[in-house]
Amino acid sequence: MVTRFDPFRDFDAMASRLLSQATDLGQAMRAMPMDLFRSGDHYVLLCDLPGVDPGSIDIGVDGRVLTIRAERTRRGDDVEWLTQERPTGTFVRQLTLGSGLDLDRIEARYDDGVLSLLLPVAEEAKPRRIQVSHAAGGQAISGTTVQPREAAAEVPAQQQTAGTS
Repeated sequence: MVTRFDPFRDFDAMASRLLSQATDLGQAMRAMPMDLFRSGDHYVLLCDLPGVDPGSIDIGVDGRVLTIRAERTRRGDDVEWLTQERPTGTFVRQLTLGSGLDLDRIEARYDDGVLSLLLPVAEEAKPRRIQVSHAAGGQAISGTTVQPREAAAEVPAQQQTAGTS
C-alpha cells in the first residue's frame, strides 16, 4: 500500500469548511434582498421573500426602527435531498427610518413572493412653496454700501475722511 504525504490536505479541508460557513452566512444575508425608491410623496420598499408563508411575515416599528421578520419553513424529512440551496429559517431585516415619514400610515402587501411597503412622507416634510409678500406703496429697501479694503486703500486719505467730520 502506498501512502502519499500531502501537507496541504488538512489546510484545504479547513479552508473549504470556512468558506462554506461564510457562504451560508452570505446566503442568509441575501435571503431578503430589497429595493428602495421614492415615488411622488411616498417611499416604496420591495423585499423578495419567495416561498415565505404570508402568515409568518411580521412588520413592526419601534421608535424609528422598522423591523421585517419572515420565516421559510424547511420541507419534511421524508424527502431525499439532491441539492438544497435555498436558505430556510427566520429572516430579519431592520432599517432606521428618517424623521420625515408618517409612521402611522405605512401600508404593506405581499404578492407573488414580494413584500411591498409604502412609506408616506409626512406632511411637514413635504416640499412646499412659500408665498412672498411685498409692500403695496412701492417702498424700496435702503442701505449703505461698504467698500472692500482693497478699494479703500486706493482712495486718497482726504477722501476717506471726508464724510466723518
